[in-house]
Amino acid sequence: MLQRRFSRQARKRTQLEPLVNGTLVSQRIEYLSVIGGFLDGLHVRFGAGLNTIIGARGTGKTTVVECLAYALDTLPSSDHAPQERKRVETLIKRNLNGGRIEVGIRAKDGTPYKVTRSFGEEPIVVDADGVAATVNLKAGLFRADVYGQNAVESIADRPLFQLDLIDSFATQAIQQIASREKQIVSMLAANAHQIIPLEQEVGNIQDELAGLPGVELKLKEFAGPAGGVTAEVNEAHRLKGLRDRESRLLQRGREQIGQLAESLRQIQSGSLRRSSSITDAETAKGPNGDVLKVVGQEWDTCNKEVDRLLLQAVDRLAALDAEVGQQAEQLTQRHRQQELVFRTTIEKHQLAQNQAVERSALEKQRNHLLARQLRLEEVTRRIGELRTERTGLLQQLSDVRDGRFAERRQVAQRINEALSPTIRVTISQYGNTDQYRATLESKLKGSGVKQSVVAQRIASSLTPPELAEVVRNRDTDTLIDRAELSTEQAGKVVIGLFDQEFLFGLEAVELGDQPLIELKDGEGYKDTSSLSTGQKCTAILPILLLDSDNPLIIDQPEDNLDNRFIFENVVKSLRRVKLQRQLILVTHNPNIPVLGDAEQVVVLDSDGYKSRLIKDGNVDKCKEEIVTLLEGGAEAFQKRGERYGKR
Repeated sequence: MLQRRFSRQARKRTQLEPLVNGTLVSQRIEYLSVIGGFLDGLHVRFGAGLNTIIGARGTGKTTVVECLAYALDTLPSSDHAPQERKRVETLIKRNLNGGRIEVGIRAKDGTPYKVTRSFGEEPIVVDADGVAATVNLKAGLFRADVYGQNAVESIADRPLFQLDLIDSFATQAIQQIASREKQIVSMLAANAHQIIPLEQEVGNIQDELAGLPGVELKLKEFAGPAGGVTAEVNEAHRLKGLRDRESRLLQRGREQIGQLAESLRQIQSGSLRRSSSITDAETAKGPNGDVLKVVGQEWDTCNKEVDRLLLQAVDRLAALDAEVGQQAEQLTQRHRQQELVFRTTIEKHQLAQNQAVERSALEKQRNHLLARQLRLEEVTRRIGELRTERTGLLQQLSDVRDGRFAERRQVAQRINEALSPTIRVTISQYGNTDQYRATLESKLKGSGVKQSVVAQRIASSLTPPELAEVVRNRDTDTLIDRAELSTEQAGKVVIGLFDQEFLFGLEAVELGDQPLIELKDGEGYKDTSSLSTGQKCTAILPILLLDSDNPLIIDQPEDNLDNRFIFENVVKSLRRVKLQRQLILVTHNPNIPVLGDAEQVVVLDSDGYKSRLIKDGNVDKCKEEIVTLLEGGAEAFQKRGERYGKR
């Protein structure tokens, strides 16, 4: 009976042929080798279709999965799953024991590479000639979807994990969007850092200009009929004020020249240091000393050229300053002569002479304020330009996030087309306010309100840009009406959040997409978070087993599933998906390798100190190990058959 069962699954094939039933599986993992630690000396080959890893507990099956994940840089997200990531890193560090992992891969275009990685180091991609490749994993060369033990259940419980799952079906597009989003957010931060000091300067200038009307009123009184001053005196004072403004303009010009020249000198002194800063005696004599020597030579050449150009700029500014200085001296000489005329005119009029000192002081004050008014106009114009730029960046950010939502919605539609009506996936844009709420809670600490309650109300009623505008306008009424805060709470919120840097950052805070995965239960649907453990796996596993370019690695996918579901659903999916997608599964269930017709079965054993490969091959070659490890042995297998009345 045992022989008959396995012979029914027999197939004639080349064991590790990249074709599965005549269909080419694109990118795939070809082998795993480990040097050092618990898996020292292990070399495991993988086929293009279904691969299963079996063995008693403690033989290193999970460690193989984690080594693949670590080498291929597909660990759990540090943002979404920091604890899970830390667990894997700890396992790798302990089991690798200073060793190295090597994984052979074949990219989508069929090019073979190997990836090597030691703990704490970045992966290194090497081409077929043994040369470090210029491509890397993060640039989209290769990606595998890896799910450790209990990962399926975790996906069902955590929306962020569900987003990661959905994103795995559009990896390249999502990565490009994330890169563009990061770039725009950085540009928004730089934009804010320009606006904030300018707005502070506007406030300071406006405070100064508050005294301008009073100064002009006093000058008007001096110049008016009530002052008893002739037109000749008024004209003399007007020209004196004009001379003061002329002097200020040239003085300001020379200050600007000096500031720019000093900035260039600082750049010159802090520019590229000599080549000695990038090498030393030991590295120069090392195996790569020739490379460093070339860099050093180019470094010094560039440094000299930059210094020369900077010095030219400083010299040109010095020449300009000298020319302006000459003109300023000429202007000063003219002013002295014109001042003599002014004094002669004033001395003709006793009253004007008595008022001259005060009036001259007021003229100087007015000229200073008029210069500040010009600066205000200049700064206001610049702020307007930056605000326009910011509006455009915020729109770009919104468009990028819309694009990501569109990608996710398309993935959800594909999943629904494949798995409906049993499983239903929907995506709600802006549905996740967790980051927004957490940002508000953190900022409202110490503001005198229950930050968790208030933050939740605000996050549920106002978008981040709307809230930023409300706070800037000190619009407590909107907080009262829409967020249902009390008058006291609204006032404290405005005070607590009124920080320009925070408000600019708030504008870019994302309201994340919210996924919803549901399983049909009777006539209705249930959210995965409310399902039993078995139902959660029933809802998530079929999604993992959909077609994709990425190899799929799962540690014990059968956990919490009954054998009927495994046979009727999982096995059928495996047989279909393996034609286009490489599958690597750790399993204790015989249905998966046998009925799934695994192209490659990897059998591991351990002496308690080190794992070892005792056999690999197709189901027929490894049937004795399958029976022993997964069926409980030939005798148990046969007695169950007899008990069931099967022959």
